Amino acid sequence: MTTLGLIGSGNIGSALARLAVANGYQVVLSNSRGPETLQDLITELGPRAKAATPAEAAAAGDLVVVTVPLKNYQQVPVEPLAGKVVIDTNNYYPERDGQIAELDSEETTVSELLQQHLPTSSVVKAFNNISAPDLATDGTPSGSENRRALPYAGDDQAAKAQVAELIDLFGFEPVDLGPLSEGWRSQRDTPSYAKSFNVAELKEALAAAKRYSEMA
Repeated sequence: MTTLGLIGSGNIGSALARLAVANGYQVVLSNSRGPETLQDLITELGPRAKAATPAEAAAAGDLVVVTVPLKNYQQVPVEPLAGKVVIDTNNYYPERDGQIAELDSEETTVSELLQQHLPTSSVVKAFNNISAPDLATDGTPSGSENRRALPYAGDDQAAKAQVAELIDLFGFEPVDLGPLSEGWRSQRDTPSYAKSFNVAELKEALAAAKRYSEMA
């Protein structure tokens, strides 16, 4: 049985944990406040779920989701994630995260920052442009007409294939956005952010995305 580790158990992390349990995964959840603060969620999720520290969740996961406020990305444990596929759901909100110079200048992207922090992991950006309530309600079986599509981006093709399978399993049509450097196309304030699109519509919205410097 596959285990999904979660570093961060807020709205998105909790929604992904529910989907994982519903689809037969074991889940190991963590947050910055300690395993004891997750007991209500663990009780809700049932026997396939347990709470742990971030390092323990990283070590336990066959796939690991990083879903923490971006300002805390350097606190993500490095060694336990070596050789693993890491799903990054993060977005940059300066009002929450403070100013991050490399992102303000658009010389890099959110997920490339995490990849730099995790040099021995394979980071794939996914689940960053959908709300937690929509994760819970918008999924439909594979082959459904006008199925909602979600983008993913990464530099490792095998890692991307694993994440695409997970997106499909969770009820959404995966759309390959390309390398991590293209992950900005689904960031906040872009046409695809927090909107429901089928595959054709999503591809059109991603193609129409503009850099923040071009929006000004």
